[in-house]
Amino acid sequence: MTDNRNRLFPRGSWLETSRTADILRAETTGGILLIIGAVIAVVLANSPWRDAYEAVRDFRIGPAALHLDLSIGAWAADGLLAIFFFVAGLELKREFVAGDLRDPRRAALPIAAAVGGMVVPAAFYVAVNLLDDGSLSGWAVPVATDIAFAVAILAVISTHLPAGLRTFLLTLAVVDDLLGIIIIAVFFTSELHIGTLLLALVPIALFGVLVQRRVRSPWLLIPLALIAWALVHASGVHATVAGVLLGFTVPVRRKNPESKRGYAEHLEHLTRPISAGVAVPIFAFFAAGVSLGGWKGVAGAVTDPVALGIIAGLVLGKPIGIAGSTWLLSTFTKASLDDDLAWSDVIGMAMLAGIGFTVSLLIGELAFHNEPDVHDHMKVGVLFGSVLAALLATVVLRTRNRVYKRIEELETLDVNKDGVPDVFEDDPGRDR
Repeated sequence: MTDNRNRLFPRGSWLETSRTADILRAETTGGILLIIGAVIAVVLANSPWRDAYEAVRDFRIGPAALHLDLSIGAWAADGLLAIFFFVAGLELKREFVAGDLRDPRRAALPIAAAVGGMVVPAAFYVAVNLLDDGSLSGWAVPVATDIAFAVAILAVISTHLPAGLRTFLLTLAVVDDLLGIIIIAVFFTSELHIGTLLLALVPIALFGVLVQRRVRSPWLLIPLALIAWALVHASGVHATVAGVLLGFTVPVRRKNPESKRGYAEHLEHLTRPISAGVAVPIFAFFAAGVSLGGWKGVAGAVTDPVALGIIAGLVLGKPIGIAGSTWLLSTFTKASLDDDLAWSDVIGMAMLAGIGFTVSLLIGELAFHNEPDVHDHMKVGVLFGSVLAALLATVVLRTRNRVYKRIEELETLDVNKDGVPDVFEDDPGRDR
């Protein structure tokens, strides 16, 4: 068996590889729905039905006494995306407890790449806006990676990344989500009510006690989650933070060794289809609708320093930050790429990570909600930047598709028909 201790993007265990494949299949479906929702939103916002679309998006509903008199668009951003971040919290905890991030050596690469993939895009945005006297409020918009959009692009272009790169891409996106929610909590909390935030810890703690005892009743868990969400929202912290905190309380390890999956994986299995197939596409439908104003309007938008900074951050900053961090780690640790991989694979994957759609739009909504004109230009920047990143990644990855097909054949070959591909047979972690 190949020694993976000083390798970058090793194949890993069959357990980890098969689980990653299952998650990415679910995210692929969600990503395609996300793209459809975004396209429909842009079409409606630039059609005779624009006023009807905006009227629905801006229609307010909810009890004002509880500070929940929100527009439908805000309900999608604050409410539905809390489900998305709950799944992110579950996945992140699983990575730290039983996945790649539990091993400091294996965690170093995705963490370094995620940090580089956030710092460099933010620096590109700031540089563009300082040079052109633009707004620095959107510095965090290009720092995110949208895993659903990215794997949907992989499905559309019919290419299959090797197992090591797929696992890394998923782990990178999970760390990205954590850093993104930290940015939202720290930098986009304009008014903080400490008492209400402390009060929110009560239902979160009760939720944690129940899930630690493996209580599975939705009649107990869902009301506690809703109360926690409402209190976090009322505290001034963005309500999606509640989703991550609730996800962190769920135990990962199996209480009964005979159980097929742990409780965190059980809840993730239940909620990921809702997140990927419902919550994120609906958010995209309400968040992506921007009136382009014809070619003149598009030209005006993409020359705005805010849009240019976002595009530069996603298209240039992301691949430079991720590939650059990987190269630095390789240089200082003297680690080499895994067999059959080339640096063009790393660059193509880093370009794919420049698709920052969902969380980028969410951060943009928070950064520019009081600036309508700049707000629209932000949306144009996210849309154009994500699409351009996807196109460039497609060009690079398609040139290696023949290699990927050969690796895929190797990673699926099961001569002895025991359900485990032969290349994973000698893996000591296969039954873990």
